[in-house]
Amino acid sequence: MVQEKKLVQNVSGWLRIYDDGSVDRTWTGPPEAKFMAEPVPPHEEFIDGVATRDITVAESNRSVRLYLPEITSADKEKLPVVVHFQGGGFCISEPDWFMYYNMYTRFARAARFICVSPFLRCAPEHRLPAAIEDGFSTLLWLQSVAKGESKELWLEKHADFSRVFLIGDSSGGNVVHEVAALAGKASLEPLRLAGAIPVHPGFLRSTRSKSELEKPQSPFLTLDMLDNFLALALPVGSTKDHPITCPMGEAAPPLSGLKLPPFLVCLAEMDLIWDTEMEYYEAMKKANHDVELFVSKGMTHSFYLNKIAVDMDPNTAAETEALIARVKEFIEKH
Repeated sequence: MVQEKKLVQNVSGWLRIYDDGSVDRTWTGPPEAKFMAEPVPPHEEFIDGVATRDITVAESNRSVRLYLPEITSADKEKLPVVVHFQGGGFCISEPDWFMYYNMYTRFARAARFICVSPFLRCAPEHRLPAAIEDGFSTLLWLQSVAKGESKELWLEKHADFSRVFLIGDSSGGNVVHEVAALAGKASLEPLRLAGAIPVHPGFLRSTRSKSELEKPQSPFLTLDMLDNFLALALPVGSTKDHPITCPMGEAAPPLSGLKLPPFLVCLAEMDLIWDTEMEYYEAMKKANHDVELFVSKGMTHSFYLNKIAVDMDPNTAAETEALIARVKEFIEKH
């Protein structure tokens, strides 16, 4: 007789863990939203001005999704490279999910960049710093392509390796900070890290902030997700005061001692973790880093990934366009 496995943890419809250690990331929330967490196959033909390709990096045996905007006569020079790190509390989501495909094809088309999105390992199977290691290994792979040691035709033909940017959503914003800090200690020539863009980064403290208690929860961020995802993702025995989740905290290396590129910190006014995100921005300013702030008015965490809201609500659509325009401006400036 086969013994039925038992559910031991269910996190906000996104993640279920069973007593045999198996993990199920099938979306169990409203069925009308399920399409946003479905994978989109790569297509090397241009669809709406963007082609995509999935490759496996031999050095790390990790997959990477590439987005290439259709080259036009207006593209006089090679295109900047934007390395994207997915969010999901280090526990869920993949770069090929529809929510990312929909947003980053728009980004690549509008801001004229090549997007490189590595499939970061997820917890609880791979606790931190696994995602950070995967993020930094992506920069090392790009360096090897720039030096001619690795092959990737789209990048060899179209990429400007002197203008590489990092961008990450939610916990991907934490990866942006950590990878930028590692890059500051490394020799990456001829690759140059030109900027970093944490979007609604998952910066927290172990004590509840005022915004966590007062601002609205959303399908993309609940208190349940904050507590349980990070308990599954951080090294065993760690709290949210860990340097990866609290880089402005006492346990983290002093921000003033880090060599960092220019930063654009993108926040949402109604984000559950607004207070600690703002604390990070203020700490970066105090440490004399080149840091700019962009705030999406009236929006909640990762609002722009919700295609239903973007399509149906004019304010969400307008704030999404404004975010794309601000990121484009930052990339063009640097």
